[in-house]
Amino acid sequence: MDCKHASTLMHDYFDGDLVHEQAVELKGHLNSCPACSARFQQLEQTEMKLFATLRHDRISAPDSLVSRIMSEIPSQRRQQPWLKMIKRHPALTAAAIFLVVMLFSAVSLMKADDQLIVKVGDLDQVVINGHIVTVPEGSTVTGNLTVENGKAEILGNVEGNLTVVDGSYYQASTAHISGKVKSIDQALDWIWYRISNAFSDVAYR
Repeated sequence: MDCKHASTLMHDYFDGDLVHEQAVELKGHLNSCPACSARFQQLEQTEMKLFATLRHDRISAPDSLVSRIMSEIPSQRRQQPWLKMIKRHPALTAAAIFLVVMLFSAVSLMKADDQLIVKVGDLDQVVINGHIVTVPEGSTVTGNLTVENGKAEILGNVEGNLTVVDGSYYQASTAHISGKVKSIDQALDWIWYRISNAFSDVAYR
């Protein structure tokens, strides 16, 4: 064993990380090397003094240092009670949100029950006169056509679905609607329609 290796084993010895075979090998080197033996004794004395100091005189950090360290530690954000409830009861939360949306839809229904609402891809293909929305003969609406609080007169073509909410529709014998025709006149159906189309672009007149 050389002295460099012995020096490493000395530190492991004082740290309590030395196995029995290494301890025996280190002891043999110390018996044959006066320099390493003297170094070992110095380390042993230093270790004993340090242990005695820690045992009889407890070392504590200054209050200013403790305060500074504590101030640097980011405080844990308190989770809001309502957020905890959402995580614990997702189904109940979804039902509550649905009821709130239905309530606001009902309020919207009461406020806008006489307002004509037309939803169509191209307004140039329809003629609006009062509460009557007409697709003239020879005109073609590409996409879905929705009319709320009015009457839809289909004299031309609708390449999509026709939906009439709280109103009526007329289709000429020469007209053509490629999609489905749906008339909504019940409050619950109307509210569900409003929910499903809450984020759609609507043209108002």
